[in-house]
Amino acid sequence: MARFSKVLRKTDIQKRLSVPIGFLSSIPSFNGGAHAVDFQAVDGSGRVWTFRCSIRRNGHPKPVISRGWLAYVHSKSLKVGDKVQFLKEKNDAGAKMHAYEIRAEKEIKIFGAVFGYAPII
Repeated sequence: MARFSKVLRKTDIQKRLSVPIGFLSSIPSFNGGAHAVDFQAVDGSGRVWTFRCSIRRNGHPKPVISRGWLAYVHSKSLKVGDKVQFLKEKNDAGAKMHAYEIRAEKEIKIFGAVFGYAPII
């Protein structure tokens, strides 16, 4: 199983989600000279989200998830400090080519101290 997890920052909440370059190997391939690819992920409630991962055309790729991302952020009421995870199951015979799951977790604070994270469905 491939996994990517990130504690969200201000830019992740307001504009786009920056992702590590290693995430590119787990998403559908960019065809030809394309600099963006769409993929789908299902959340804990079974809702399917369509996201777009894009890279710069020149220089360091710096992958980001843009299209669909802010709708997900607003739907889950995510804030700075919350966490998101993308998971990709191993490809079984007859399974979808790219089966992703997205999970969001709220930061738990008590008197200003972080005690962990609680899943958001």
